[in-house]
Amino acid sequence: MTSTIREFSLDIEGMSCASCVNRVEKALKKVPGVSSVSVNLATETASISILDDIPLPTLIAAVEKAGYQASAHAQPEDAPRKKASPALPSWWPVALSAALSLPLVLPMLLMPFGVQLELPPLWQWLLATPVQFWLGWRFYRAGWGALRARSGNMDLLVALGTSAAYGLSLYQWLGTQSMDGHAMAAPHLYFESAAVVITLVLLGKWLETRAKRQTADAIAALNALRPDSARVRRDGRDLDVPLAQVRVGDLVVLRAGERVPVDGVVREGRSHLDESMLTGESRPQEKEPGGKVSAGSINADGLLLVETTAIGAETVLAQIVRMVEQAQAAKAPIQRLVDQVSAVFVPAVLVLALITLIGWGLYAGDWEQALLNAVAVLVIACPCALGLATPTAIMAGTGVAARHGILIKDAQALEIAHRIDVVAFDKTGTLTVGRPRLTEWQALQDDSRLLALSAALQAGSEHPLGRAVADAAASQAGLPHLQAAEVRSVAGRGIEGSINGVFYCLGSSRWMQELQASTQALQQRADALQQQGRTLSWLARKNGERAEILGLLAFGDEIKPGAADAVRKLQQLGIATVMLTGDNRGAAQQAAAQLGIDDFRAEVLPADKARAVEALRQGRGNRPAVVAMVGDGINDAPALAAADVGIAMSTGTDVAMQAAGITLMHGDPGLAADAIDISRRTYGKIRQNLFWAFIYNLVGIPLAAFGLLNPMLAGAAMAFSSVSVVSNALLLRRWKPHQE
Repeated sequence: MTSTIREFSLDIEGMSCASCVNRVEKALKKVPGVSSVSVNLATETASISILDDIPLPTLIAAVEKAGYQASAHAQPEDAPRKKASPALPSWWPVALSAALSLPLVLPMLLMPFGVQLELPPLWQWLLATPVQFWLGWRFYRAGWGALRARSGNMDLLVALGTSAAYGLSLYQWLGTQSMDGHAMAAPHLYFESAAVVITLVLLGKWLETRAKRQTADAIAALNALRPDSARVRRDGRDLDVPLAQVRVGDLVVLRAGERVPVDGVVREGRSHLDESMLTGESRPQEKEPGGKVSAGSINADGLLLVETTAIGAETVLAQIVRMVEQAQAAKAPIQRLVDQVSAVFVPAVLVLALITLIGWGLYAGDWEQALLNAVAVLVIACPCALGLATPTAIMAGTGVAARHGILIKDAQALEIAHRIDVVAFDKTGTLTVGRPRLTEWQALQDDSRLLALSAALQAGSEHPLGRAVADAAASQAGLPHLQAAEVRSVAGRGIEGSINGVFYCLGSSRWMQELQASTQALQQRADALQQQGRTLSWLARKNGERAEILGLLAFGDEIKPGAADAVRKLQQLGIATVMLTGDNRGAAQQAAAQLGIDDFRAEVLPADKARAVEALRQGRGNRPAVVAMVGDGINDAPALAAADVGIAMSTGTDVAMQAAGITLMHGDPGLAADAIDISRRTYGKIRQNLFWAFIYNLVGIPLAAFGLLNPMLAGAAMAFSSVSVVSNALLLRRWKPHQE
């Protein structure tokens, strides 16, 4: 029996830097049957592709052997809505450590003002010891785990550095005690350096955790959209039941102002729903019987009776949360560079600190100063900022995009999107509304009677062209109301029926030829309309086996209101636009001109769209192009997969959304330009973060090695580097789409 690959997620506790990420990945990859692993420092999760027969305890044991804690990742729909508040606030270790360290550093702060204050060595030791071995125990525990795994991490650097300063101070103090117990000359101790470094690192980790929590606000906001209960109509009574007890097929009652608890279809009532948190569309959407509603949206003004079609993990909201979580947990390709650096970073720092110690000791003969310089090297060389640079930017970017209706399914799509050169659009349903509209009707005698007769034949029809005729007739004031009898559909031809005892038929040009009806009088106009890509229907009055033409109806697909603006926004970003359509050249040319599109490919069969995208990727000359494909139908799925970045409309098919890396949650093609814009801004933040993460170490380590940076300043710089990287990523939360 062959095993199938499935995705699994673990929550990881105890990681502190990029080296930890590397170690957890290595530990999980060693488990037989694990095909791939991606560990994210910012989300503290591991995404694993595993075989069905690998038990969860085996994966957890592998993580624990590497020195960390692991547990199964809770699904959004299963997560508790309100967590119990801890007995103590999360900042208490920082506050206590600062309170114990302040008396140690106070003499140094008062010295510039001429105040000489010196704590006795015993008091210094009493204050520094709980900071070092109680509040700082986490560094020893995690550092020991790294050593056992024959690796290194930030905690090991901090533990070694502060232990060296603490140990030197203890040695100096005890070494000044005479054999009879009397103190000799007071030595210079460095208890304050060890305590302050631990305090600053704890402060940095607390600020970093607080900031990381803000990058996950998009997930928290989406999860908060899930109501706890629903009002269900059973046996004629409306009952409030927990959401877990609602089943598919139940009728849910929605009052004005209530949040929708399930996905469903409106069976009774009319209202407007605010779907902005799901789709980014700010305008309330009208809902009537037959309309679909999604969990998380808000019923604005009417009473609705909704038949449940999906609950819990199957709702659109739950799927959106999972997609955003997966994108935030994924690694961008640029992260591979960071992983390669972090794999050798800590060992290299340990070697450099040893060289600093020996070099200063031999050169200056001052082994005390040599040890302090080595401590400074260990403390400042923290790979935290390196590990956080990429994932925090991805979390912030995908989170803010999700709030505005842009779902970025994977980090690779986010990274590639900033390099897009060409955007190829499908036409029908993407740039156009996707529903036929009666654009013109022309009779040989009476236009109004032509439309009235056509509407009578199409009354009650579910055919798209029939609905278009009915909509056009309803919009015409004073149109005579006629009723048809003996109406029947003629397969592949059209529809026929009797009106006031006269038989009429409405259908294709081919049918008219079969009925020997002459279209000569309107042929010139018909040819012009066909060149514009219009679909034609003819109305004829039957006389036995023959028929007499009364007029023609032309149907066309409307350009979406925001389509031309979407094309213009892309061109402002320096991106070329191409339209792929199965329409004839004349119709494609007219649509391209109306939209302002740079180029088009006409008469492209669905099977050829992927080949058209591949041709666009060849680019010009020797430079290949990065191509995005925007589509919505099943026939677009191969092209979406063939493009460098697939962008699907959520108003289209599930197949298209599965094939795409980015999904636009409402049918505005302008969001394609916004998706590229947020990608560019996110990638810019990644580059900025990596620059600052590297520059801190490139500048700080040499300064520490040459004795120009004491351990306390090194600790402050290290803490500031992590906080600044996360804070820079959080600036992405201020991004808004172009139309806003």
